[in-house]
Amino acid sequence: MNGINIIATGSATPVKVVTNDDMARLVDTSDEWITERTGIRRRRFISGDESTTSLSITAGWRALQASGIPPDQIGACIVATITPDTMTPSTANKVAAALELPTDMPSLDIGAACTGFIYALRVAQGLVTAGSDRPYALVIGAESLSRSADMTDRTTCVLFADGAGAAIVKADPDAVFHSWLGAEYAEAIGVPGAGNPDGHITMDGRPVFRFAVRIIPRIIRHMLAMSGQTLDDIDQVICHQANSRIINHAVKKLKADPAKFYQNLDHFGNTSGASIPLALDELVQIGRIAPGARLLLAGFGGGLTYGGTAITYRGPEG
Repeated sequence: MNGINIIATGSATPVKVVTNDDMARLVDTSDEWITERTGIRRRRFISGDESTTSLSITAGWRALQASGIPPDQIGACIVATITPDTMTPSTANKVAAALELPTDMPSLDIGAACTGFIYALRVAQGLVTAGSDRPYALVIGAESLSRSADMTDRTTCVLFADGAGAAIVKADPDAVFHSWLGAEYAEAIGVPGAGNPDGHITMDGRPVFRFAVRIIPRIIRHMLAMSGQTLDDIDQVICHQANSRIINHAVKKLKADPAKFYQNLDHFGNTSGASIPLALDELVQIGRIAPGARLLLAGFGGGLTYGGTAITYRGPEG
């Protein structure tokens, strides 16, 4: 399989910071209750003219700037989101126009919830390795979940947040790239469609938690087997940032080094499809991912979807 490497990353988060104490003024909860059960201490909510689109554009622009690649070399633009500002034009259409990407290339949104960025990487790989004369793709995960949260439901409103992360990927026949995607139908997490007056996020936490603690170790083991690697070979494992207990369980189950399992949900919360690329860019920015780093991405989300990716961060060219 012709693969892809990550060349550059970018991210964007809203200005407004919302602490657990702020949430405690809205619902019957406390900083201690939220932190102990989720690991979340604060999160970002959009305000003013911020939106899924604006966050996507900013994250994409930052990834392009970091890559040094001219916009006319991008061969596909894919945005993973379940909170688009409009169903059509897609968020990807708007990003492509704002960043002046070529008009004769595919731009599309993917709705795979918290696994969306992993799904999007697989789609990008298929597009840019299928004989395209432009070997680069812009892949974004972006959400504004605060717009869909029921701010009277303490079981969900304290979890979800807003943000965007982006990556520029490049086709490379020698790249180490492996992807595994799947879904087990369940209505444990849902957001009603357009026209439904009760358009809030709903979640049955217990089955979601049980699914997560089962599937994340399985994904990691499967990706290691697919790629012929061990955890010792991997520089960073980036899991969907849903709950610190889920990630900590995977570390314990796999008898892994906790330092390899990065967590940033304490300050960003659960940003669904944005969580993995947000963590990826943060790791690049703080110097914990360097060119040549071998990465393993693992996610799960509404659907219930799940997926994993083994990929290398090559860094900017030239």
